[in-house]
Amino acid sequence: MQNIDWKNLPFGYFKTDYNVRAYWKNGEWGKIEITDSEFITLHMAATALHYGQEAFEGMKAFRGKDNKIRVFRWEENSKRLNRSADGIMMQPVPAELFKEAMTTVIKKNEKYVPPFGTGASLYIRPLLIGSGPQVGVKPAKEYMFMIFVGPVGPYFKEGFNPVSAQIVRDYDRAAPLGTGSIKVGGNYAASLRAGERAHDEGYSTAIFLDAIEKKYIDEAGPANFFAIKGNKYITPESHSILPSITNMSLIELARDMGLTVERRRIAVEELADFDEVGACGTAAVISPIKKIFDRDIKKTYEYCKDGVAGPISTKLYKRLQGIQSGEEEDKFKWNLVIE
Repeated sequence: MQNIDWKNLPFGYFKTDYNVRAYWKNGEWGKIEITDSEFITLHMAATALHYGQEAFEGMKAFRGKDNKIRVFRWEENSKRLNRSADGIMMQPVPAELFKEAMTTVIKKNEKYVPPFGTGASLYIRPLLIGSGPQVGVKPAKEYMFMIFVGPVGPYFKEGFNPVSAQIVRDYDRAAPLGTGSIKVGGNYAASLRAGERAHDEGYSTAIFLDAIEKKYIDEAGPANFFAIKGNKYITPESHSILPSITNMSLIELARDMGLTVERRRIAVEELADFDEVGACGTAAVISPIKKIFDRDIKKTYEYCKDGVAGPISTKLYKRLQGIQSGEEEDKFKWNLVIE
């Protein structure tokens, strides 16, 4: 195997040896196929290309101090993929097929699971697409499910060091009754222009507000938003937010640490009163935010005055990472050890 600089991996595509695929045709799922090809053959009239029948997941596997490989909360990813499938009328993937495909692709690419202590992990990307042809606007009659993997570093180059964010009002990520609460590609396409502009202007991510009133915080780019105020963990409630499995886990950890959890609408003006703020998701885990700039009203909210993440965000991050790597007791039974 090539020499990999594990500690300096970017968050990006990394070619590994194998991926796995399964096809739904004639009313049933076929057996898992293992391939070393990075390409798929797709009908030019496939609904994934024309009508957006496409959903995906993001997961991670971690190598622990004991050298065991652990996958974090895969069942929740399986459920979320099927909620996405239901939302855009695709064939759901049975949990047992999801698990078999995931386990198989990890084992086939085991040498790419980064060593413990490097800060890197094996990113797992399940993908479900409408592969059957349609010209009319209707669901496909055939679907393809695949999983590929690759080692990655932190999503934001800063890692757990605080990042900056920019509030945008002139773009919407998703409509309130649209697809914002499911993990489909169109949501990310809609966020690209605002995200790239934020990067060009010196910010790590864009923060989207609600699409109706432009008063309340929705998503923090590709991640959920959370805030700490006193002994409270506060995160937005919205029909257009993707339910983050990381956020779900942080909520449980916050309660276990004695914090009060509030899931509610968060007005932009409240940013002035928070002790800590951050973004959370599978890719970033937790990204503490040091500065939020409101682009329209030219107002800046600042946190992490000493340049480091706040104490509660740090404790949550360390506990979650400890569970994922096997250093802490997995009291919630979140991990699957790949045997």
